[in-house]
Amino acid sequence: MEPKTDSENSGSADGASAGVRRPISLEDEAALDAFVADADAAVVEFYTDGCGICASMEPVLGNVARELDIAVATVNPRDDPPLVERFDVRSVPLFVLFVDGEPVARRAEGFIPGDDLTAWIAEHVA
Repeated sequence: MEPKTDSENSGSADGASAGVRRPISLEDEAALDAFVADADAAVVEFYTDGCGICASMEPVLGNVARELDIAVATVNPRDDPPLVERFDVRSVPLFVLFVDGEPVARRAEGFIPGDDLTAWIAEHVA
């Protein structure tokens, strides 16, 4: 996965790259499923309100999204409790990487620097 230039990062009119510039906020499980189904690869941060580390990851996620041209979203599993069980959310922030709509990797280590997050994504996306 090669970093994109600014001209390649302009997005498209089809909406598939809506998460490229900054994380999209997802309301529930249905929105999450639709979001990952529309993207070749996507990173979703599971967060909770009041989590300082979670909030500090938003600009990092935006930078990673622009650099790798990958869809990025956030979802609060407390707003849709079945997400907690489905994704075994035990701590936040939890990052789940989806490829072709399926979860392929996850990280729940607190704050993750942009370079580390980029390397982790590139490792799992062919």
